[in-house]
Amino acid sequence: MDDWTQTLGTGPLLLIAVGAIAVILLLVIKFKVHAFLTLIIVSLLTAVAAGLPISAVLNTLTGGFGSTLAGVALLVGLGAMLGKLVEHSGGAKVLADALVRLFGEKRAVFALGLASLIMGFPIFFDAGLIVMLPVIFAVARRMGGDNVLLYGIPAAAAFSVMHVFVPPHPGPVAATELYGANLGLVLLVGLILVVPVWYVSGYLWGKFIGGKIILPVPALFGTTVDDDQPTNPPKVSTVVMVMLLPMLLIFMNTGVSSLASAGSVDKDATWVQTLILIGSSPIALLISVLVASVVLGVKRGESGSALEKVLESSLGPVCSVILITGAGGMFGGVLRATGIGDALSESLSDIGLPVIVAAYLVAVILRLAQGSATVALVTAAGLMAPAVMAGGYSGMQIACITLATAAGSVFAGHVNDSGFWLVGRLMGMDVKTTLKTWTLQQALESVLGFVLVGALFLVV
Repeated sequence: MDDWTQTLGTGPLLLIAVGAIAVILLLVIKFKVHAFLTLIIVSLLTAVAAGLPISAVLNTLTGGFGSTLAGVALLVGLGAMLGKLVEHSGGAKVLADALVRLFGEKRAVFALGLASLIMGFPIFFDAGLIVMLPVIFAVARRMGGDNVLLYGIPAAAAFSVMHVFVPPHPGPVAATELYGANLGLVLLVGLILVVPVWYVSGYLWGKFIGGKIILPVPALFGTTVDDDQPTNPPKVSTVVMVMLLPMLLIFMNTGVSSLASAGSVDKDATWVQTLILIGSSPIALLISVLVASVVLGVKRGESGSALEKVLESSLGPVCSVILITGAGGMFGGVLRATGIGDALSESLSDIGLPVIVAAYLVAVILRLAQGSATVALVTAAGLMAPAVMAGGYSGMQIACITLATAAGSVFAGHVNDSGFWLVGRLMGMDVKTTLKTWTLQQALESVLGFVLVGALFLVV
């Protein structure tokens, strides 16, 4: 492999890349092949079509798969455990109720959205929305009960922006790994980005569309009450502390690393290396899960096998996402090894299309075609990673490209997106109404996110 040289020109390599994407879309959409199998099949076919030596194909596939999972699996698994502990302990409902009391019933919509933003850090979109809906519906009924969209859309949008833009959610984690971005910078920019994006595409859009389309609050899972809340939920301060802990540790890592790079502290000093280790993303999340297990589990009288079952239940739903992410890394590894990524980079330079714009558009096309934001983000990042790595961008610029790709992956979710059906059915909407409300919200979220991160890219 070391002495192998690509003999195909730019044209044939780009045709292979286009064909690979077409086959991905055909298998996923037309033949309903699982995305995990699809990405493996296409990675194999792409390697062979691009002339990679047969003896090197397997190592290239497994190398791309393994290197991606090394960074992704720990973060997604530990993040899922943290979210499950917050959900199971009743911390989600406690936090939402406290914010409603703090802001008052007149600002209940804003309070529910803010609570969803905070809980959306460790909890995945679908799980977070389901956890919050009993609280959302209860508040909506208390305020009259005739406008579920006014309360539901801002909260759902909050979980969406966190899931799309902020690690440890699988999409941004995978893109960060594939692009070689600094996770601390992606997290920092993502947290700054989600506030204005949610305020416009979630809060303001929810108030607007809630005033146009009036829908009564439906029953949730056949009942109007949530009977599954614990009798001894944690304090609000405890929940907030648990959810802020991983962010603070990761930011500490970024800060200390920056000081070490600038020469302000001795990078070889034991205390510096210790702080960097503690603040590394996997260790930060591990510490947070251990702390949450004590304060949200043991301190509430839940330990031993009961606590083990709670943590175990969090891993099943994310296994598919982890494997798809690894397969996306496999695809990216093939593109790099065969020179397709370099050919794409040269072509983008020739036509003058900035990499950040190309990454966004590729993610948009994949999102519209096959529905899954995670598949769109992983595939787009795998395709664009060689061009990004060859572009000589700064760490902050790579973080911006990562989030621009994430913005493209959420564009206009419609009938081929599971989130479309989840939001529509849980809020009692038909397909036409869901298209008018949720699909437009997702489009607005995507465009606004790209505009903001694109503006930051131009000034850093």
